[in-house]
Amino acid sequence: MTRPIVAVVGRPNVGKSTLFNKIVGHRISIVQDRAGVTRDRLYADCEWCGNLFTLVDTGGLELKSDDVMFSFIREQVILALDTAEVIIFVVDYKTGLTAEDYEVASMLRRTKKPVIVAVNKVDHYTPEAICDYYSLGLGEIFGISAEAGTGVADMLDEVVKELKSHVHEDEYQDAIKIAVVGRPNAGKSSLVNKILGYDRTIVSDIAGTTRDAIDTPFTRDGKRYVIIDTAGMRRQRSVDDSVESFSVMRAMYAISRADVCLIVIDAEAGITEQDVRIAGYVHEEGKASVVVMNKWDIVEKDTYTINKFNDQLKQDLKFMDYFRSVYISARTGKRVDQVLTMVDEVHERATTKIKTGLLNDVIQDAISANEPPSKNGKRLKIFYCTQVDVQPPVFALFVNDKTVMHFSYKRYLENALRSAFSLEGTPIRFSLRDKSEEDYTV
Repeated sequence: MTRPIVAVVGRPNVGKSTLFNKIVGHRISIVQDRAGVTRDRLYADCEWCGNLFTLVDTGGLELKSDDVMFSFIREQVILALDTAEVIIFVVDYKTGLTAEDYEVASMLRRTKKPVIVAVNKVDHYTPEAICDYYSLGLGEIFGISAEAGTGVADMLDEVVKELKSHVHEDEYQDAIKIAVVGRPNAGKSSLVNKILGYDRTIVSDIAGTTRDAIDTPFTRDGKRYVIIDTAGMRRQRSVDDSVESFSVMRAMYAISRADVCLIVIDAEAGITEQDVRIAGYVHEEGKASVVVMNKWDIVEKDTYTINKFNDQLKQDLKFMDYFRSVYISARTGKRVDQVLTMVDEVHERATTKIKTGLLNDVIQDAISANEPPSKNGKRLKIFYCTQVDVQPPVFALFVNDKTVMHFSYKRYLENALRSAFSLEGTPIRFSLRDKSEEDYTV
């Protein structure tokens, strides 16, 4: 990335995520008064006084803990520090300096990078209040209240002063954004790590390990991508933890801003009602998608197994019969290389722009083969067709009376366009337009 990275680190529950959200201006990171809530790194692009940078939130550091999850967090924080140019070290004014703060400070000094100390939860700032924090042996000290926002501006002034680079063009602005979605423990993070070639996200057998939607830019064969690993999406009645419910909402947001969605399904468990529901979310958002059947290496197979799975997918996903599928093992890497190839294909189809003349030739051939329906003695007439949008492709149909259009005939025209222009992998929409009413899309 061309934007410099600023990492926010510190012990659990000192207010790192609250500060992150205050700087970003949106509630992106999970905030709750519980240690260990932010488990993975979280990125957001920020601007301060014309200076662009990428802010990274991290999990709470417990350097001496033997807990498996905290060991994962340590690995993630170290990776964030390796890529950062400036570090914001958050400490808690109300609890005072602790032995753990000094341990973290010692680790930060070894990075040889600029460190700014943010003494959080200072309600009434005085210079004397933060004198003790110079004993950490780090950089400038700022007394702040992340929740109220006081002192944050002065701290950011120091951040941008320390940055080695300032305004840069974001080379990933036009990258293909890929959201990886699915049920908990379907192998989403394992797939992300295999695609990236290193452990970007926490992977364990504990369902729900990934709680945040995590953006990671990368380049492959000269093409730029941003891959977004998301929390597992449980059925609504199963989401009784407020932290997890935030994660599900964030996964939905990841779908809305993605160009392509990878719908990861646990092939060993089979296609479930929740898998179908998640695919429905992707379809309703109009996103190009690839159905990734993961854990294919541990499925008992015979000659007809893949045909049975394909038939089941066609039955369960008949509302999005344009879907593309691939059978992989994220654990062994088998066929994972095909995933990005399919991402490129469905993205190209979702961004396809078809010439008006070709569109009308196909529509007229379809009308000749199967006449439009009639209603109350009035037959639908289609005068003209033109493409008005992409992602998904939207086609305006100029008709005599849009109320006469029947759902089945719309599907017939949709299939005609798919067949003629190879629009598999992406939904398409029709905008019906007549002379008397406003446009609407079906």
